[in-house]
Amino acid sequence: MSDARPRARRSFGPVVLAGLAGAGLAAFAGTKPWARIDEGSTGAAFAPMSDSAGESPLAASLALVVLACWGVVLVTRGIVRRAVLALSVLAAAATVVTVVVGWSQTAAPLRDALDAVGLGGSVSHTWWWAAALAGALVALAAGVAGVRLASAWPEMGRRYDAPTGGPVADAARPAEEQSNLDLWKAMDEGHDPTA
Repeated sequence: MSDARPRARRSFGPVVLAGLAGAGLAAFAGTKPWARIDEGSTGAAFAPMSDSAGESPLAASLALVVLACWGVVLVTRGIVRRAVLALSVLAAAATVVTVVVGWSQTAAPLRDALDAVGLGGSVSHTWWWAAALAGALVALAAGVAGVRLASAWPEMGRRYDAPTGGPVADAARPAEEQSNLDLWKAMDEGHDPTA
């Protein structure tokens, strides 16, 4: 049981990379057409005019939310990190639902467009739909793992936080009486030693 925490700590990199990769793939695939008019069908001449009819921008938008959450996870800690991971799980689940629903809804506008101009033809799905689903599922799994393991993950040190404006030990002395090292330390801590 003593090596469980180090194992969870080592999971940080792989889980974050999986979350970023899955969300990135889903976001990219969401900008591509998921349905197309088949070549050789009578409506094939209509295909260049209807490229955007088979897209799902909602899936791409939700995947970008997941991607942003994983970026925030890198620079937060504690309860904020867990809250952002929970948001990424919700957004990834919404992406999965959007992709599954998009399976039928992206082909329908193309069929309707062909029927509206009196052209027959067959419509099929592209592999971008499957790529979006795979990316969303990977991002969802990574988010769930992140929520479970986040308490053991490494965090950025507090030295990277913004200065809180606390007093510097030698701030009471005039700048002329402080050594160069004291002045540099004061500047490193966010204080202006000349003020």
